[in-house]
Amino acid sequence: MDAPKASVAWGWIRANKVKIGVAAVTLLLVFYLIVTFDRARILLMDPQPVAKGIGLAYLVLPVVGAWALVRELSFGARLERMAKELEAEGGLPEDNLPRTAAGRIVRTAADAEFEQYRAEAEAAPDDWRSWYRLGLAYDASGDRKQARSSMRRAISLYRAP
Repeated sequence: MDAPKASVAWGWIRANKVKIGVAAVTLLLVFYLIVTFDRARILLMDPQPVAKGIGLAYLVLPVVGAWALVRELSFGARLERMAKELEAEGGLPEDNLPRTAAGRIVRTAADAEFEQYRAEAEAAPDDWRSWYRLGLAYDASGDRKQARSSMRRAISLYRAP
């Protein structure tokens, strides 16, 4: 591979490293689910009642795992679509928060900026854009649970007519 093609390939990989990581983890999980399902099938064919019980329990794992996988991939795809729309509108907040030497956002700066987005969401509770930005602010402040909750609210408002 010559130098220009190699640099283009590495640039594409760097630009899509999160998607590549998600694809790799998804493939590993699918492999795990297939193996687990096969083990459940083998245990269910065993004449021992205990083995059948374990096989039945094993059968639940792939079903729950597949449901969780689909739910998380759908969540991510919706958020990405919303981010692209918000970016096209010029509504994505600029990432200009100060960072530590390790690259982490300085929490006090994120907390100070957070109030602006909380007030925006309170002022426009039916606007998915304000909830999306609030979710980003929660994430920057380190509150992942509230960030996901705000993003779920944004998704539900985005889908509504």
